[in-house]
Amino acid sequence: MITIVHLITGLETGGAERVLSHLVASTNRDRFRSVVVSIREPGKMASAIIRAGVELRTLRVGRSVPDPRGLLRLDRVLREVRPEILQTWLYHADFLGLLIRQLGRIPHLVWNVRCSDASLSRADIALRRMLSWCSCVPDAVVVNSRAGQHFHERIGYRPGRWEHVPNGFDTNELRPDPEARGRMRAALAIDDETILIGLPARYHPMKDHDTFLTAAGILTTTRPEVRFALLGTGIEPSNCALMKSITSRGIADRVLLLGERDDMAGMYAAFDIATLCSAFGEGFPNVLGEAMASGLPCVATDIGDAAEVLSGTGIIVAPRDPQALAAAWRKLIDLGAEGRRLLGDQARQRITRDYGLGSAIARYEALYSDIVARSEAFRTRRGSTAASTVSGQ
Repeated sequence: MITIVHLITGLETGGAERVLSHLVASTNRDRFRSVVVSIREPGKMASAIIRAGVELRTLRVGRSVPDPRGLLRLDRVLREVRPEILQTWLYHADFLGLLIRQLGRIPHLVWNVRCSDASLSRADIALRRMLSWCSCVPDAVVVNSRAGQHFHERIGYRPGRWEHVPNGFDTNELRPDPEARGRMRAALAIDDETILIGLPARYHPMKDHDTFLTAAGILTTTRPEVRFALLGTGIEPSNCALMKSITSRGIADRVLLLGERDDMAGMYAAFDIATLCSAFGEGFPNVLGEAMASGLPCVATDIGDAAEVLSGTGIIVAPRDPQALAAAWRKLIDLGAEGRRLLGDQARQRITRDYGLGSAIARYEALYSDIVARSEAFRTRRGSTAASTVSGQ
């Protein structure tokens, strides 16, 4: 059995965290043992990992001040668990994995890069630069998008092995569900004739809520029957900046602020159109694949691998262009309910065929098996060479 320790910065709700939780829950447990280690105190995604029966540890490192005790705590975990592979997720975990590898505590190290041209603090930019210099150290660097790989190559990443593993989606959980649609829309006090456009995205400049809200203001001048649902971390009435953006556009009665949700399958079922309008930084946006698996027609900005993922089953627009975004929504509304359903069916078929959860899990398992097998083959060859040398003396 191969033991993999997955080291991640934290377990708040996010794309990398969701992918990790699905991975460790679905990996073949007859062949692989998974242990998850969170650098920070675990967040909301920790419960999904625990429910799956996967061991979870935390290093209890704070968010702002570097704490060398984190390295010591990780070292203790690794000495106890004795993994064949340390798989790190996101830059801070990659850095900690690099240090522990240099100390000789693990046989194999795999980094996981999830973004493209993300906006970072000066400290994080310096960290990423340092990681690029050391990118030959890990056995492999996993990327979930071609855009992410190309960006990191441009800034100097030169690993011995790139491994492209797109996000995978559970199409049994994420699917068109008329009953869930009815229940959710009733709970939101939205009748079936209202067009509901959803933006599942945390409040962050990368997600560009301003462009979404400007486009919403444009659309409602000609389509008063449309409403908009925003959901994610920071999407609350207490967010003064967000509320100012909404009220200044005169659409306060058109916008639902639904916060962070743990019932996303039901939320997707309630939407008529899903939107991703990020301005930068995306690799393979998880919410785009989730919405497509749910049978939704989507509008997305041309960031990361969004155009490749949609592949003609939705509409791609330029980033930071509210007029184009509003026009794309209008085009999908004009298709009518049946036209949107047919387009959503095509989107779901695309995810089922090319981005199923089973395919992603199989790629990770094949990567881990190959790394260990190559190492064992190398040790065998080296042992044979040494034996031949001794016998020849």
